[in-house]
Amino acid sequence: MNEKIFLTAKDLKEGKYILIEDIPCRVADIDKSKSGKHGAAKMRITAIGVFDGQKKIMLTPGDADVEVPIINRTNVQIMSVSGKTAQVMDSQTYEIYEIEIPEEMVANAASGKEAEILEAMGRRKMERIK
Repeated sequence: MNEKIFLTAKDLKEGKYILIEDIPCRVADIDKSKSGKHGAAKMRITAIGVFDGQKKIMLTPGDADVEVPIINRTNVQIMSVSGKTAQVMDSQTYEIYEIEIPEEMVANAASGKEAEILEAMGRRKMERIK
């Protein structure tokens, strides 16, 4: 399964996703310099890691290809909650697995509720509880 595609750097926008050092990140800011006498415009892309929240910076020419991860969002039903871990069932495939609940969502997590899961590069993260 192909988990990434390529896109020209100048086609990126804030809020989109990009791979920096094989880590899926959400683009937070893009600074573009003017094209000079001897080359293309340079771009400074600032992004935040989707899974770890780390700030990443990438410098690249505007016409260079950058890797973009394929992000899948799925809805799951919470089956049970044990501390910071939830056992969830995928609504389409009926796959049951455990996932960590983010700190800010622990109070809202309860069995029977639905949650949105973000999946990329073989990792999963709970985005929100509906």
